[in-house]
Amino acid sequence: MSMNSKADATRPQSETMDGIYRFQRHIYDVTRRYYLLGRDDLLAGLAVPAGGSVLEIGCGTGRNLVGVARRFPSAKLFGLDISEEMLKSAGSAMVRHDCLNRTRLACADATDFSAQDLFGQPTFDRVFFSYTLSMIPNWQLAVENALNCLGPGGQLHVVDFGQGDGLPKTFRRGLFAWLRIFHVSPRDQLASHSRHLAATKAMVFSHKSRFRDYTWQIKITKVT
Repeated sequence: MSMNSKADATRPQSETMDGIYRFQRHIYDVTRRYYLLGRDDLLAGLAVPAGGSVLEIGCGTGRNLVGVARRFPSAKLFGLDISEEMLKSAGSAMVRHDCLNRTRLACADATDFSAQDLFGQPTFDRVFFSYTLSMIPNWQLAVENALNCLGPGGQLHVVDFGQGDGLPKTFRRGLFAWLRIFHVSPRDQLASHSRHLAATKAMVFSHKSRFRDYTWQIKITKVT
């Protein structure tokens, strides 16, 4: 596929995301804080080494990168998102919180990007997705690309919607119907597929379900 045809294939998804977030980005963090559970637990568990590098794929408003900056003052921050509208908010957040000087942001598709081309380095100490894979049509490829971005001893962290098996059935049906309005589809094979990818790459996989299976958290470590 040529570079132009790749761009053409990505454009519909980027236009969809820009359409959703052109106005929502201004209220996104306020409204999502009540149901995007487990994000701060993910950030606290990153355990970024001193001077380490952190890439968020689907960085959105920059809320999580600001959280990383606060917890790990020496970390170098990188973020990519397919929505240019969201990146406007991310850039503003980095300025407000005085961490733009150690942050690099780029507009790119999680399923088709070169970290070397975007940021000048091919691998990172930590890579994470926060409620992003449930919005990426080819989420399997996004996970594989993320694993390819890990340096020796690097870790991929994921937090996203689970299957809600422990929730009341009526609430679960209503939740999933509401999420579909925003092009969100909890991935029932996220854990099993991630485990398979980790095994094929001789990486260490862990998974836990929280809040009655509302949230799934995944960690994959690249053995040094």
